[in-house]
Amino acid sequence: MPDAQVIGVDLGGTAIKLARIRFDGTVLAEAQCPTPQPAVPGAVTMALCEVIEQIDPEHAAKAVGIGLPGPMDAAARVARVCINLPGWEDVPLADWLESRINRRVTLANDGNCAVVGEAWLGAARGVDDVVLLTLGTGVGGGVLLRGELFTGHNGAAAEPGLIGIQPDGPACNSGNRGSLEQFASITGLRRLCDRDPRELSAEADAGDPVALEVWSRYGERLGCGVASLVYMLTPQLVLLGGGLAGAAHHFLPSVRREVESRVQAVSREGLRIEAACLGNGAGRLGAARLALQRLNGMMAPD
Repeated sequence: MPDAQVIGVDLGGTAIKLARIRFDGTVLAEAQCPTPQPAVPGAVTMALCEVIEQIDPEHAAKAVGIGLPGPMDAAARVARVCINLPGWEDVPLADWLESRINRRVTLANDGNCAVVGEAWLGAARGVDDVVLLTLGTGVGGGVLLRGELFTGHNGAAAEPGLIGIQPDGPACNSGNRGSLEQFASITGLRRLCDRDPRELSAEADAGDPVALEVWSRYGERLGCGVASLVYMLTPQLVLLGGGLAGAAHHFLPSVRREVESRVQAVSREGLRIEAACLGNGAGRLGAARLALQRLNGMMAPD
């Protein structure tokens, strides 16, 4: 069914990004709106209803996939918790939306959506074992094992940004301390140098030694977390996405050095660590792909 359409949504703490996408991954229309503040469930639900109708007034899309920053239930209907959004605990978002927009809805972790998008049409295409980290306001991610999305026995896996790397480190909204997120997010970068990441990247592009050193130290901390993930999952590919990945050329070398120094050769044999290639479009693309798979029983062509 090459003319089938679905809507993919990436719900973040500051913006809602969505696209109406054809079965083959072609983006037919796209939109973005600010996430209501505070981003409580009711306000977000109404904002989603409005922007979905805006992008698809003719109801050409029969299904909606939504990526959120947190784990879903195993049925992909309930947002169990969204760590950085207020009031998001066991929110039946799929039920709420379906009764209002008259389209089928499925939910997924936003990091899972990103890795599915990259595997479909991005840097992970054709790779079976992949770990993706999204580096931004927080650190999310997703895991593919043997070509299948790994979500654990109750749908809550994987949260690679929440692994601990420093027992007495900064407190995390998850309840952990010293999580990878506290060192590899924008907040973590600002602990090294309180500058806007785009400015810091531009300064490094111009050869500023202080900026280059900051990115190198950032890469070391990120590499420490990546090393633990490599030991656990031995992927073929680690992808770095999210807003900070635009500066990956500055910190990838130190990430790779750190992983090489921490991980024994047999556990990193054949490993590649690269920047993702779909940018902010990966999440909504993956959400659309999952909606096609889960709700319509359709598989997009390889």
